[in-house]
Amino acid sequence: MDESVGQRQRNKEAARTRILDAVIELMADGSPDLSHDAVAERTGISRRTIYRYFVDREALLGAASARVRELAGSRVTFPKSESDLLDTQSIYLGLDRIAPIVTLVRSTPQGRAMRLAQKKERQESYTKVAADAVKDLPKDDQLLATAMLQVLHTTPWLEMRDHWDLSGEQIAKATGWAIRTLLADLRARKGAPLLDQQHS
Repeated sequence: MDESVGQRQRNKEAARTRILDAVIELMADGSPDLSHDAVAERTGISRRTIYRYFVDREALLGAASARVRELAGSRVTFPKSESDLLDTQSIYLGLDRIAPIVTLVRSTPQGRAMRLAQKKERQESYTKVAADAVKDLPKDDQLLATAMLQVLHTTPWLEMRDHWDLSGEQIAKATGWAIRTLLADLRARKGAPLLDQQHS
């Protein structure tokens, strides 16, 4: 009985992975259609079954975005602590590992839709992680500083790779330094607004 239950669970996980990999394949093929119908056609899994796993397009694309991070490595995820935020090496080496996929995710309308499907989760994660560093700032500046920390954590990969021919290791070194510098500044300014140059 237990083995039967275990096999069913493995089958479910395998089907879920097939669905998400199909979304990524469709994006890689340049398909503008990342819908349940397109995935059903690609995988042979029924549309109804796909909806059972993912109730709407946002859920499907959000899970596909998470699958991309999973392919990059277990440490490539939304940070849960400040130490995660500072672990740029794992992030940028992971992005290098699946460079063709990450390039598409960061440069195509389909990839943008996948990332935006996790906008709320992304904001919640970085807001929580940055909370201690920004807590004394004026409210508007808390948002600006948090957003900048999030940008530095993953976003420079494509720009620095394309325009400066840098490796993930080099990008990790640069962004790690930038994040440490920003965190130190945020704590040293003791609540002074970001435009206050005397505390930078």
